[in-house]
Amino acid sequence: MMALAKDMSVQGELRYDEPMGSHTSWRVGGPADLFFRPADVDDLAAFLAQLDRDTPVFWHGVGSNLLVRDGGIRGVVISASRALADFEQVDGLTVRAGAGLPCTQLARQCIRRGLGPSEFFAGIPGTVGGALTMNAGAHGGETWERVVSVRTMDRNGEIHERAPAEYSVGYRSVTGPANEWFIEGTFSFEPDATPSMEAMNAMLERRKATQPLGLPSCGSVFRNPPGDHAARLIEAAGLKGFRIGGAEVSEKHANFIINRDAATATDIEELIEHVRQTVHDQHGIELIHEVRIVGEVAA
Repeated sequence: MMALAKDMSVQGELRYDEPMGSHTSWRVGGPADLFFRPADVDDLAAFLAQLDRDTPVFWHGVGSNLLVRDGGIRGVVISASRALADFEQVDGLTVRAGAGLPCTQLARQCIRRGLGPSEFFAGIPGTVGGALTMNAGAHGGETWERVVSVRTMDRNGEIHERAPAEYSVGYRSVTGPANEWFIEGTFSFEPDATPSMEAMNAMLERRKATQPLGLPSCGSVFRNPPGDHAARLIEAAGLKGFRIGGAEVSEKHANFIINRDAATATDIEELIEHVRQTVHDQHGIELIHEVRIVGEVAA
């Protein structure tokens, strides 16, 4: 597989045995066999068309909401965020955004054009592609509430136009056609909703005040259970400040796990499990983590 990759004709950047700790917000993770950063959509399609059919493919955005185990990722990691960061206003109430565009930038672009409700996108610490993949949301808004259509790319490099009806969308959950990845989303907004840059900035200031943004984390680790908040349950279980290795439950926000002191992915994964089990034992509630855990355990 690696020999085949070296013979590929691509315009983008190919790296071998790339440490994924350099590409995740937790700053942990073992090496990817192959790490590809395409130059553009055509380069991405050409790469996939040349790739051996048996080679595993993992799509990577900015590495938030992601835990890569210490043994790394076998196969190819595709990091398309730089190549897919375009934005276009299609008409008065509709915009098109590439999967690599940060959600904060989507919010700013929409607010500048008077398109709302869009401020909530600023509360999503990832890209449009990641938001589409998990129906990310913040401050009462969810990504797929605004989706008109999406474009995807399949394992062969072919592009597909898809409608929301082709997906099953729930809370932090999206299921659709297999072996396709989002490369673009088209979003519509309301004619009578006037967004505010001041409101968005106030939202970002609240995040700074209530979340440990200066330390490596993935954002919220667990989904909120119906009628409650994961952070409240974790704090009530006495877990703020609890540590395993270099990983710690944040004192500032209990649903954040921070890389306090050279944590490993194993430290973080074990802490996630400890929090889940403790909350279940004390409250009888099963927390479900929304962070994606991938890769192999270190030998």
